[in-house]
Amino acid sequence: MKYSPDILNCLANLSSDEVFTSPELANRMLDLLPQELFQSPKTRFLDPCSKSGVFLREITKRLLIGLEDQIPDLQERIDHVMTQQVFGIACTDLTAEMSRRTLYCSKQANGEYSVSTAFHDLQGNLLYERCHHTWNAQGRCEYCGASKSEYLRTESRETYAYPFIHKSIKEIFHKDMQFDVIIGNPPYQLSKATENSTSSNGAFASAIYPLFIEQANKLNPRYLIMITPSRWMTKTGQGVSDEWVDKMISENHFVEMHDYIDSTECFAGVDIMGGVSYFLYEPKYTGKCKFVSHYKGVSVEIVDYLDSYKSGIVIRDSRARMIVDKVIEVEGKYYNGKSFSTIVGPSHFYDKSGQLNTSWRGYVVNEDSEHSVKYYLNKRVEAKGFAWIKESDIPKNNHTLDRHKVFIPKANGSFGEDAPILGVPFYGEPGSVCSQTYLYIGHYHVEDDDLTEKECQNIISYIKTKFFRYMVSIKKNTQDAPTAVYQFVPIQDFSHPWTDDMLYEKYGLDKDEIAFIESMIRPME
Repeated sequence: MKYSPDILNCLANLSSDEVFTSPELANRMLDLLPQELFQSPKTRFLDPCSKSGVFLREITKRLLIGLEDQIPDLQERIDHVMTQQVFGIACTDLTAEMSRRTLYCSKQANGEYSVSTAFHDLQGNLLYERCHHTWNAQGRCEYCGASKSEYLRTESRETYAYPFIHKSIKEIFHKDMQFDVIIGNPPYQLSKATENSTSSNGAFASAIYPLFIEQANKLNPRYLIMITPSRWMTKTGQGVSDEWVDKMISENHFVEMHDYIDSTECFAGVDIMGGVSYFLYEPKYTGKCKFVSHYKGVSVEIVDYLDSYKSGIVIRDSRARMIVDKVIEVEGKYYNGKSFSTIVGPSHFYDKSGQLNTSWRGYVVNEDSEHSVKYYLNKRVEAKGFAWIKESDIPKNNHTLDRHKVFIPKANGSFGEDAPILGVPFYGEPGSVCSQTYLYIGHYHVEDDDLTEKECQNIISYIKTKFFRYMVSIKKNTQDAPTAVYQFVPIQDFSHPWTDDMLYEKYGLDKDEIAFIESMIRPME
């Protein structure tokens, strides 16, 4: 038999920004729905961010089978499904034509080769109309937050003003529409940068997929299915507010979620930091979620509330949940308030308004009588990694200058198996401060007692354990390591140093759990 490949399988690997969906993945997502939806001639489906048209094609195939008895004539059935049940809004002119070719077998819905005979215009129910951003006084789009300096485009260039989040459904379809199912793979970010990098001006790419989810929810569908990066679940998705995450996971409207720790297991060849996940969201449902974690071909299912630990995030790995449960058994619920994050200072601990940030150059290389404060900045800026400043240069938290503390890189480390997770911590002697490159670890409130140098060295020994860094990895899935990623690390008695063997014994980890941690975390140099 001659092999005829599906062109949409080939498109699935083209981009790590606006990622194309393979037919196989589209069908796995459609399998989440009650299948009787495909047996009703009244069910309406919308893809609000159509790129290749794969969702609408696969929906149509299911409807044509499900409605066979009710509408026996094939052409009549095709025309009914195409005109009354499947609708799409494309992302660009190009994806509009691509999607129409996929759905109608013609780039014009009323074209000679279109499978439907019922349309009298070229767009059919798969629409795209060029949109423009609406700029506010701050130079940002009121609808999507795009920067005017980056996205003010001529008519010949794509604006990336996606219609679904810039217009109402009535404006797009020229009438009010109600949809039973909204399904899609929205653009993940609004930036020239790739998903794992920073934009052209050095800022992290701003996530845009939450806007598609919000807009879809405003239409009050019976079901919402989307695939997005997973970082939002641990509050490490750039441009995703903590308030939005809190709302999404606390309302308990998720019926089922499939989470891929490694995105390449979902999108072959596309590496999206932090993984990806697709979900079935039902606004009228409130309860536990069937959460399926996929990693290295193994799927583990848990049925529970997404934020069962009341931590404000979703613990995505079932093995991590079992380890956290053992720590809670020893430390008490929520660690009795003794999370390591309570001794990790906030970002920008010393720097303020450009003073002591990474671009500030108000230091000297050699110590003198005026410049006597040791200033740890960055080895890429100064070969030694430190320079000297005046005490008057410190804009805030001056009271910690003479304290013993630990500094650790705020953004460092790597992920996956055999990863270090964090950059190397080091002792911050009295008389030293740091730039925004590092986080402050230690007692930093005015009323706190000072640590000793020995206690700081013991904190460093704890950070270097694989146990510590694994507990960090539960929440850290990008290079950035703000205070919040230390939430699941318990505080210890720092009168003595710590080793992994001591920690494994303290929390009663079994040999499989120990082997898992050992395989995941690289020894720290």
